[in-house]
Amino acid sequence: MKRSYFLRVSFVVTVSILLLIIFFNLNQNNKELIVEKKEIVQEEIENSNIIKDVEYKSKDTIGNEYILKASKGIIDQNNSKIIYLTTINAVIKLKDYNSIDISSDFGKYSIDNFDTIFSKNVIIKYLDNIIIGEYLELSLNKNLMTISRNVVFKNNKSSLKADVIEVDIKTKDIKISMYEENKKINIKSLNKKNGSN
Repeated sequence: MKRSYFLRVSFVVTVSILLLIIFFNLNQNNKELIVEKKEIVQEEIENSNIIKDVEYKSKDTIGNEYILKASKGIIDQNNSKIIYLTTINAVIKLKDYNSIDISSDFGKYSIDNFDTIFSKNVIIKYLDNIIIGEYLELSLNKNLMTISRNVVFKNNKSSLKADVIEVDIKTKDIKISMYEENKKINIKSLNKKNGSN
């Protein structure tokens, strides 16, 4: 009887240990599956926020048109009205005036008010003028473009370097300035007279 009792207890303990091992392994596998599923779902969410070949168009009441194209856009997860852009080309077609072409490597676009920030390798072309810089804020509501960081303005008559150039889109006025009052805007004439600058 002692032997039978010992065998029963041994059997119950062995079965219990096996069940615990099986339960532990199943639980561990479920945790790994849950982690994998979370990673896959997160990746799908991130991929669903990517837009290829982005294009936005807007027109104001006067007839000016703004066209923005980018190779890729990523919708901000915290604010779906903000899109981060890559390889941007934009055109501002002004009624009764030539268009303004803008390009940059990166940008941020607001669907609400069409405000756009262009960054890295920013180039603005209008008429015979080219403005190069690293950062441009474009506000259509304010009719204002502000380009900054390593700004160079060139046309067929001169070239200049400044900290900031503001362009009023409506009046076509340009304001050129430096951050520090004691620094001066560097202007170079490109008109050649008698073989010299």
